[in-house]
Amino acid sequence: MKNLKSICSITALVTILLVAVSCERKFDGLKLATYPTTADVFNDGFSSGLYYAAYGTSKVTAFSVDYSVKYSGTCSMKFEVPDAGDPDGSYAGGVFGSNPARDLSGYTVLTFWAKASQPVTINILGFGNDMGASKYQVSLTNLAINSNWMEYYIPIPNPSLLTQERGQFFYAATPQDGRGYTFWIDDLKFEALGTIAHSEFGIFNGADTVVNNVQAGDNITIGGLYATFNLPTGINEEVNLTASYFTFSSSNTTVATVDSLGIVHIADSGSAVITAKVGNVAANGSLTIHSTGKPVGPATPPPTPTFSSDKVISLYSNAYTNVPVDTWNAHWQYSTAENQFIKIQGDDIILYQKLNFVGIEFTSHTIDASAMTYFHLDIWTPNPTTNKTFKIKLVDFGLDGVVGGSDNSESEVTIASPPLATQQWISLDIPFLSFSGLNSRKHLAQLVLSGDLPDIYLDNVFFYNNGTPPPAPTTAAPTPTFSPADVLSVFSDAYTNLPGTDLNPNWGQTTVFSQILIQGNNTIKYAGLNYQGIQLGSNQNLTSMSYLHLDFWSSFSTSLKVYLISPGPVETPYTLTVPTSGWSSVDIPLSSFAPVDLTNVFQFKFEGNGDVFVNNILFHK
Repeated sequence: MKNLKSICSITALVTILLVAVSCERKFDGLKLATYPTTADVFNDGFSSGLYYAAYGTSKVTAFSVDYSVKYSGTCSMKFEVPDAGDPDGSYAGGVFGSNPARDLSGYTVLTFWAKASQPVTINILGFGNDMGASKYQVSLTNLAINSNWMEYYIPIPNPSLLTQERGQFFYAATPQDGRGYTFWIDDLKFEALGTIAHSEFGIFNGADTVVNNVQAGDNITIGGLYATFNLPTGINEEVNLTASYFTFSSSNTTVATVDSLGIVHIADSGSAVITAKVGNVAANGSLTIHSTGKPVGPATPPPTPTFSSDKVISLYSNAYTNVPVDTWNAHWQYSTAENQFIKIQGDDIILYQKLNFVGIEFTSHTIDASAMTYFHLDIWTPNPTTNKTFKIKLVDFGLDGVVGGSDNSESEVTIASPPLATQQWISLDIPFLSFSGLNSRKHLAQLVLSGDLPDIYLDNVFFYNNGTPPPAPTTAAPTPTFSPADVLSVFSDAYTNLPGTDLNPNWGQTTVFSQILIQGNNTIKYAGLNYQGIQLGSNQNLTSMSYLHLDFWSSFSTSLKVYLISPGPVETPYTLTVPTSGWSSVDIPLSSFAPVDLTNVFQFKFEGNGDVFVNNILFHK
């Protein structure tokens, strides 16, 4: 069965239904329209003005009128829930609406009789879904019904609000254990029952909730909204309801205010307590907010970039003419990021808060950055950066420039501390070669920022060509000349390599591994190296060998070590000299790796920083 959260989200899909909803207009001097008080929704057929619209992703034929099975009268509503994987729709669901809207303010409850072909649980039923804002929606979730007719109730929390209600009934039901079933509903109508009593309401599920360290500009949505009623059966029933039934209050409106949708807006520093009522009944639960006020931010903008404008493609900078960007926050699913555009000493800055990840899109005007060599951005964060990371991903739509095409590619670079630092502008200049997963950059379309820093100030986002080639070798490593009989090769085009070797085992590294061709010679590239392992195809006895040979290249690394590892593990590093001036070839005596057991070597490890290119990894006599 689908979980309740996914089913509740289905109710938001009604915007795709092909149902026209008329609008009421008010004119000064004219008598306001009155609306019918029709109580029946379905009683031996559709009531006046009632229509049905299936959810666009449901099985649209799931509902029908059944003249053979009914609780009373001549017919009932029949709902046939499909099996899982049904190509016509994997669940049953839809809305029964009324045109014109109805005045339901004289009723206290929606009642109906129901039975099923077997004991089942209906995911959600209710009223108030009007295929629009659904301002006064009420729902009953996980309703258990069986093969006997029984009466059910969905109380109205505050009937006085329902003077123009279109949403008369809605439902969604999924297969159980992968199998479909049938259920029936009859005598579906609104009633004025005096036996609906002892109402109780709550926010945050009735709990007193405290939120600390919020900032001005933050928004908090009040959740856990419910109502409980005592039914004529004597049991208490809980329903979910929308925020519009509540009247919210703030103890300190200079600190926080609440709108009719239950969204709390933080305005200044201090504390405030948010409470609620439904009608004259106080709701259980509260929200206490402690705000630190305006976000901590930079006092000055970052340095103005000085690259020549004819060498720059700018997304966001006052120093250049910017290309079109569709959005700086695509609000992708599961993204919590909020953004605002601010000025610091007249300079335009983007502030991201609650950042887990954010999608930045320029899909309608993709960027050809094939002539560019670097990506630049300036960031400032008030957050601690020790053991934190900031990630930058570029997405290219491939040579065809089509989203979702087979040649799309993306690549991500991870920035750690240093250079990350707290409360200071950091300029990041990232070589395009570090985005090793990009197959092309002729149709760059998306930029994704993510990581462990929830508050980021951003400026000067652009691609540029600094007039010098990026730090990468242009010639292949020297071809080794050792006799094949004296060599055990791990990675080299000059020899037969040890079979079964895994050049990129998952050891939790952030290094980006790739193999590239340099003058037709296979070469390993470690981009953004922190560490990287190699798992040999089988454990090796190296006592007949004398040296480990490596060719390596790096123009800006400041640390590089190579390890041999035997089980235990026992590992010993050998420090290599970086940066190099061209390819550096070394022959390291195996005795340098003591106390590693040379009769049983099974792994390598590289450790360091920067981008490193490696070739001709082999042992020789």
